[in-house]
Amino acid sequence: MEPLTGDLTRLRDFRPSDLDDYLAIAGDDRVTAWMAFDSYDREKAAEMLAGIIERSAREDRPEHMLAVTRQDGDQVIGFARIAPSGPWAAKLGYAIHADHWGHGYATDASRVMLDFAFGPLGRHRVTAAIGPENEASIAVVKRIGFTYEGHLRDHVFTNGNWRDSLLYSLLEDEYAERSSGGRLEP
Repeated sequence: MEPLTGDLTRLRDFRPSDLDDYLAIAGDDRVTAWMAFDSYDREKAAEMLAGIIERSAREDRPEHMLAVTRQDGDQVIGFARIAPSGPWAAKLGYAIHADHWGHGYATDASRVMLDFAFGPLGRHRVTAAIGPENEASIAVVKRIGFTYEGHLRDHVFTNGNWRDSLLYSLLEDEYAERSSGGRLEP
């Protein structure tokens, strides 16, 4: 797949050489405290990365889990994922390395994924499930036009505890109304 480009980020398929960068994100408790999985050690990160790469090579690609880089480099600073959740819907997920928080990379990468989901993938609805304490991620989805739908109790088991999630969604027509030249406006 050709890389997808935003204003600040570039999203591309993962490569085996991305292991150290992937581990720096998926193995960092500051990041995984907000995720639906516990921090990975090197062995688990290698296993997960190999699975991502294998799935991305399939003709019937089940998801699009992409490496997020800055426009000015190729180092992986995060990842973004669009996964089907029914024939016309998809789930959005993302994570940015903690050292890169607060620079707009999650918002930009999410916009790129929405362009992809509502464009080439032809999705009608995209959802995001976010932990109630993750104020930064909630701000990201609100900034790009998502609507709050509800509170999911004990939705994810992570870091030794059940965690609730807040469900947000964006519909294709809402996306089209908010976009200008294919870009969502703040």
